[in-house]
Formats: sequence, C-alpha cells, structure tokens
Amino acid sequence: MEYGAHLPLIAFGSATWTLADICGYAERAAALEYRFLCANDHLFFGRPWLDGPTALAATLERSADMTIATTVALPVIRGPVQTAKMLAALDRLSGGRLIAGVGPGSSQRDYAAVGVAFEERWKRFDEAVRAMRSALDEEAEPGRPPVWIASWGSAAGLRRVTRLGDGWLASGYNTTPQAFGEGRATLLDGFPNAIATLWLYVTESRSEAERMLGDVLAPMLKRPVEALRDLALPIGSAQLCAERLSAYAAAGAERVFVWPLADELRQLERFRENVVPLVSGHQASEH
Repeated sequence: MEYGAHLPLIAFGSATWTLADICGYAERAAALEYRFLCANDHLFFGRPWLDGPTALAATLERSADMTIATTVALPVIRGPVQTAKMLAALDRLSGGRLIAGVGPGSSQRDYAAVGVAFEERWKRFDEAVRAMRSALDEEAEPGRPPVWIASWGSAAGLRRVTRLGDGWLASGYNTTPQAFGEGRATLLDGFPNAIATLWLYVTESRSEAERMLGDVLAPMLKRPVEALRDLALPIGSAQLCAERLSAYAAAGAERVFVWPLADELRQLERFRENVVPLVSGHQASEH
C-alpha cells in the first residue's frame, strides 16, 4: 500500500496557513517518502477552507517527484471547461504528475453559491465529466492525466466510476474496510483505487484521541461522534491505526491519503515512523 498526504487546507486552530507553511509541509512529506500530495476542493465547508487547486499549484516546486492529486475537483461547481483548464495546467506545470480526481461534491452550500440545485448534482456531474474529458483531450500535451472518479461506494456510484473514470477514489470518512472491499470486488481486476481524506491523529492517549473525534472532527463534519467511532479512521494509538490500515490493505486498498487533524508536520512523521512499519504487508508494498 502506498501513502499520500493531504495539504492542510483547514486551519483547525486559530492560526492560518501561509505559503511558507504549505510549501514546508509539501517538502516534509516528500522527505518522509509520501508518494502523493493531495488537495480537496470546496467553496464552503464547516470551517474556512484554503482553495485546494491554488494551494496545490503553489507547492509544485517543493513536492519533489510526488504524484499530485485533486481529491476531488468539482467540475459541476467550477464548470467543466474551467476545471479542465485548471487540471491541464497542474499536469503540465508538474511535469505530468497529476491524477485528476473529480466528484460532484457533498456540500449543499457549494451548490447554493453557484445557483445549481443540489438535487441535480449527479445528472449534472455525468454531463460535466464528459465535457471536461473532451476539453482535457484538447488541452493535454501530449496526453491527458488519468481521471479518477469519487464515489462513496454505492452500486450506482461504482457503475459511474467504471463508465467515466480511470480509477476510483473512495472516501475515508464515508466507508469502512468491509464496505470498501465489497465495492472493490465489483470493479475489474487491476482497476486503480485510493482512499482519500483519511483523517489522522496518532496518539497513545485515549482521551486525546477522543478529544480529536468529539471536539474537532464531529463538529466540522456535523456528525455524531458515535458514527465516527464506527469508522476505521487512523485516530488513536499507532497499533490501532496500523490495524485499521491493515484491514484496508486486506480489502484491496492500494493507496491511502491521510490528513492530520493537528500538529501536522509531527503527525506526518509519527504516521510514517510509528504506524506504517506495523501495517500488515508493509515491506512487500514498499519495495
């Protein structure tokens, strides 16, 4: 299994991220041998949100040879042609390192902001992806980046993944290892996959893990903390985090993209140094 790091687009504390901060984060992730650098895309969320594609572009020189990924860009919200132009630019400026992850998005505020009915998002998404891919074919030099489709894993969603995409992006806070494995089993052998937005906080303190779930993540996602406990998020001890990732690896997950909830640089280090070596099959997957 390969590992990626989400850019810290949300300031969970009182501080805000500067250009130097996000570039330093990208540089540290590269030094720790994370293979992917990712950026989510929202206009509005539960907390102030740094624009993902802009942040990703700003870190290109500091991301070494990492694959960069949008997880996910929103062609319905931003417009399919505009999204294609943005993705083509990221791919070209990175030297062809982009995975173009796209999805309809789950924020009703995003849709309200652009005057599109939230209930129309799936129909509009199918149309937007086709238009976006056509525009990408025209913009690409010499070939377009792979387009991965986001889905929480429903039967209809996975049919859309195989119909429109070159890979599947699952959501780390909308699936479990069992559900992911069941969804993956419906795809063709060798169809690429990754689990994105896997919220991370490695701590040997149970109370600190509970604080992250109850005081940080649950209010932001507007979900009861009990529902978050039922997921396989890497929040808790190194051993617990490794067990949860091992379950995803056993279910066929090829890549996971983590997002630290606080103390971001130290959490990247703890995950790589204390968790990854404990994941089942680590040595085989890393070489």
